[in-house]
Amino acid sequence: MIGVRVDVLVTGGSGFVGCHLVERLLERGYRVRTTVRSAANTAKVAPLKALQDRFPGRLELFEADLLVEGAFDEAMKGCEVVFHVASPFFMPEKIKDGQRDMVEPALTGTRNVIGSIERTAGVRRLVLTSTVGAIFGDYADVRHMEGQVLTEAYFNTTSTVENNPYHYAKTVAEQAARDAEQGQSRWRMVAVNPGLVLGPSLTPASESGSLFLLEELFKGYFFYGAPDFSFTTADVRDVADAHIAAAEKPDAQGRYIVAAERMTSFHEMARIIRGRYPRDLRLPRNRLPHWPVRVLGPAFGLTQDYIRKHLGIRFKVDNSRSVRELGISYRPIEETVLDHYEAWRAQRS
Repeated sequence: MIGVRVDVLVTGGSGFVGCHLVERLLERGYRVRTTVRSAANTAKVAPLKALQDRFPGRLELFEADLLVEGAFDEAMKGCEVVFHVASPFFMPEKIKDGQRDMVEPALTGTRNVIGSIERTAGVRRLVLTSTVGAIFGDYADVRHMEGQVLTEAYFNTTSTVENNPYHYAKTVAEQAARDAEQGQSRWRMVAVNPGLVLGPSLTPASESGSLFLLEELFKGYFFYGAPDFSFTTADVRDVADAHIAAAEKPDAQGRYIVAAERMTSFHEMARIIRGRYPRDLRLPRNRLPHWPVRVLGPAFGLTQDYIRKHLGIRFKVDNSRSVRELGISYRPIEETVLDHYEAWRAQRS
């Protein structure tokens, strides 16, 4: 659909996924425009400045606030494709006000990006960064899906502003984008729905919840034993590639789960890392029984309802659409986890 040297816009270029996407687009020959919340935040924009040095004249930075109507108009001028990546992702214990911290940036931000698309006649495709959390609210929801397998056919109907506001925010944002797409015929929207995004971060100042979650593991919060929580996982580089394929392939449509077929637990992640770094005593060697998690979980911000709907639950993930239609070849989880850990160590050395 789009060829070399075409102008594209990436919102949220200083984020975990956004920065990888900008880099891979530049490597493929695109002229890239990207938005950041504040160009004055030197720690967050430093990786983008480095990319400007690597690819002279090919990357432009713009300031844009998700909550301000028209904020993306200037950055979007002349672009054929918009990758809307910008949206905050915090773990539940980090969210103080679900409406303010999650829903408004996700939903209002998406509407403002779409408003700019409507005013930019050259845009032909919107690639939206969603999440598997727009498919299910809690792990227990997947038990009611056909074959207890996660597929693109479902929409999250159980999350609310109070219960898992991040999943709720991404669900309503994806639905708003879908409604806007169906109301016109000039541009097409494709949603990329990744699992927990892991891998090497190019942005040491990123506030991504996935980085925070693994940091708890690396810092030894679970050294006494790994609680039996598992995750749908996606390598950040595979996620970036999926975005580009969703833009380039003419027949790409709808939504695409981007996640490994098999979930990975805290204990498995620790085992992978200890295989290469056996002297890291902060990593758990044992699985924690369920009962202490149920007893102590509330002290760590986990409600009994959350524990009941997630602890010990695993399900299969059908990622066949992303493989068949986007051509994604998934990295082994061992590579993803080790690269994630080694990047974390390097940034703190």
